[in-house]
Amino acid sequence: MRFKELRDVGDPVELGSAYSDAGADELVFLDIQATLGDRPTLVELVKRVAERLAIPFTVGGGVRSADDAERLLQAGADKVGVNSAALARPELITELAERLGSQAVVVAIDAEGGRVRSHAGTLSVGRDATEWAREAEQRGAGEILLTSIDADGTREGYDLELTAAVAGAVSLPVIASGGAGNASHVADALGVAQAALLASILHENPQRLASLREEVRELGVPVR
Repeated sequence: MRFKELRDVGDPVELGSAYSDAGADELVFLDIQATLGDRPTLVELVKRVAERLAIPFTVGGGVRSADDAERLLQAGADKVGVNSAALARPELITELAERLGSQAVVVAIDAEGGRVRSHAGTLSVGRDATEWAREAEQRGAGEILLTSIDADGTREGYDLELTAAVAGAVSLPVIASGGAGNASHVADALGVAQAALLASILHENPQRLASLREEVRELGVPVR
């Protein structure tokens, strides 16, 4: 919850495979403490995941260079996510876009009170989330993964105000993240963003994905 008190909820490859089979559109694997622990990228995990999935997946955490990102794509990922390294050196976004294509570059933004934080939410970088999203687009990002630290893990709904502000500032697809608790929350997020990320509510019950998709459809939101 709010990036604190992390819990082990299972093997990422097994969970990823289960979500793929249950009808997820895409998967996102984030090593959220890779920067704090100065860990390398998840190349071996990506190889294992790629053998099991039939849907696109993004990998983030510890990507500090275009070479890091390229290794992940060569291992089987479809997109790479960057966060702290891009904040420290925004030129990295352009380097990734030029090497890999914008379609493979996801800029992850973690925000609290509308302000950007880095290093798994532990550091304030003195930037407004909307302004940073706009700059990320200008530098070549293909998608924005926006996580509200305030809502993360609460299951009380996404931060719709923040999400709408960021989505309105860019022409890129925006993935809303943080706060999903039920189908109504997902439907609300899809009213202002192009995608909604689900995590803890599914990790504890992966079979929930299929019924959740149907509930979202019943609320009038078209999903594939």
